Amino acid sequence: MKSDFVFVDELISGIRWDAKYATWDNFTGKPVDGYAANRIVGTRALCEALEKARENAASLGFGLLLWDGYRPQCAVDCFLRWSKQPEDGRTKQKHYPNIDRSEIIEKGYVAAKSGHSRGGAIDLTLYHLASGTLVPMGGDFDLMDSVSHHGAHGISQAEARNRQYLCSIMEASGFISYACEWWHYTLKHEPYPNTYFDFLIA
Repeated sequence: MKSDFVFVDELISGIRWDAKYATWDNFTGKPVDGYAANRIVGTRALCEALEKARENAASLGFGLLLWDGYRPQCAVDCFLRWSKQPEDGRTKQKHYPNIDRSEIIEKGYVAAKSGHSRGGAIDLTLYHLASGTLVPMGGDFDLMDSVSHHGAHGISQAEARNRQYLCSIMEASGFISYACEWWHYTLKHEPYPNTYFDFLIA
């Protein structure tokens, strides 16, 4: 691992994670290239900002659950290959019910050069500290659909409010939201804004 990158859980206490791309529970339907361990990796700068976010969330009764941080370029390449393969229907209903898999790049859900590979992006949600249950957000992680956009129609007032809680927490901690995905935030001042890393998560 590059010297400025760390396992997030080693720097931030009380963080929860479920590295979806290291599991079978993701839009490709299997573990993704580059994810040899179910851990979340990021730069030290990302972790500092996430610690602020954790404190801000805790003051409102929430904890943070992380789904993805640093993403090796080989994983992005794996996504691009997957998008060109014939449809098998295995994950379509859950992850991209209203578009073709070939559209995931042009619709903005997958980038050929991802902020995740710079170590400056994080995918996450909130959970209730009191119960441990996930906060309803009106759609799950990597639902590639307009309902996942900020300001989307078709979700409840409570779900919209919960998305706003997450957005306020993250923006107050030095992150920028992404219009197409309520769970995706990028560090405002990335240490490596032009570098795309490819070391494995292991």
